[in-house]
Amino acid sequence: MIQKYFLTAFQKFIKIESFSGILLFAATIIALIWANSGFGDFYQSLWKYEIGIGSREFGLTKPLILWINDGLMAIFFFLIGLEIKRELLIGELNSVRKATFPIFAAIGGILIPLALFLILNDNPKTSSGWGIPMATDIAFSLAILKLLGKSVPLSLKIFLTAFAIVDDLGAVLVIAVFYSGGIDWSLLVYSILLLTVLFSLSYRGLYFKNLTLFLGIVIWILFLKSGIHPTIAGVLLAFTIPIRQKIDVPFFIDKLSFISTSLTKAGKNNQQILTKDQIEQIDNLEDLIDDFHSPLQHLEHKLHSWVAYFIMPVFALANAGIAFKSNMIIDVSLIVNISIALFVGKFIGVSFFSFLALKLKLAELPEGINYWQIIGVAILAGVGFTMSIFIANLAFVENLIFIDSAKIGILIGSLISGIVGAVILKFCGKK
Repeated sequence: MIQKYFLTAFQKFIKIESFSGILLFAATIIALIWANSGFGDFYQSLWKYEIGIGSREFGLTKPLILWINDGLMAIFFFLIGLEIKRELLIGELNSVRKATFPIFAAIGGILIPLALFLILNDNPKTSSGWGIPMATDIAFSLAILKLLGKSVPLSLKIFLTAFAIVDDLGAVLVIAVFYSGGIDWSLLVYSILLLTVLFSLSYRGLYFKNLTLFLGIVIWILFLKSGIHPTIAGVLLAFTIPIRQKIDVPFFIDKLSFISTSLTKAGKNNQQILTKDQIEQIDNLEDLIDDFHSPLQHLEHKLHSWVAYFIMPVFALANAGIAFKSNMIIDVSLIVNISIALFVGKFIGVSFFSFLALKLKLAELPEGINYWQIIGVAILAGVGFTMSIFIANLAFVENLIFIDSAKIGILIGSLISGIVGAVILKFCGKK
């Protein structure tokens, strides 16, 4: 029963991520067309429009693009943190036996593209872009697998999701350590103290939604002002959300039965409004459901649609619009390096380290998967859209030539990886 529920929940997750990938693709095309149309100047000026909150004495004023990249993306990273915590506690990464295969694949998918970029790069000014080809875009990748239909087994989708989550964890650590500015340690200490409060409550199984929201906003501001990228606050905050339910299943069923019986005893009411007894029992039912929900699972479920259908497409719309002009200056070497690091680096890294784990008998090949499908997924891992563009913005702060060149390289590498990976997986599925 538990396994059936897990597969059903995972299949819903795939459906959400798959459609999100389609929306991401649509938003990218719209951004490119918009940026190169007669309304291109409006596209550029829109994201530079400054928006402020608060007062003159204490407030934040930032361009719209930064509210998206620092604000909305903090929610995206919060969701990533929830997914990582769930996978570590009850998912595909909660035991050595299950975690070894995707962890090996993810390590290869991080190290080899990184090393390949540094080997190919001959310009010291672009060396900071080494983190760009590290992460796999799970939404785009699952969307491609979805389009392949029944030729792709569910176990392959679970494998891709597991190592993509480890990929994201690696990217989060890289952003925190290498892509943050000068650090104001006093503000960082304050934020850590507030996080400690939330961690202490979580350890005791306590969760207060409004308190977490308020402290989360304060922690995000402190991270923003301290020099650590504020999206990292989202990940750390996610780890303070408890996964345990306040009540277990038998108690929930007994209490639910009692409420149901009480509502039945309240009798039928032909009026348009509820009786006092009915209102009381419905309040009891709402409290019971709140206690039965896992806070982490509930938040993850609620945020998935917002992130998949709104935040990620808006990020793509704001960041993917590259204006191609006759006088445009680009770094061809950077474009080629990123494209190769994504396509070749992910292919070699994921497939070689996966086969190494199997050869050393540290892991077993998941049921229903063959070696060619591992190679196909390894190539598909080169689709690195969302996180890659995010890191490119951090690596080349305000250097539009390098940022645009990096985005072109990401688009080319992701496109090649997506097409070649899909062809191999389709062929393997038929075989």
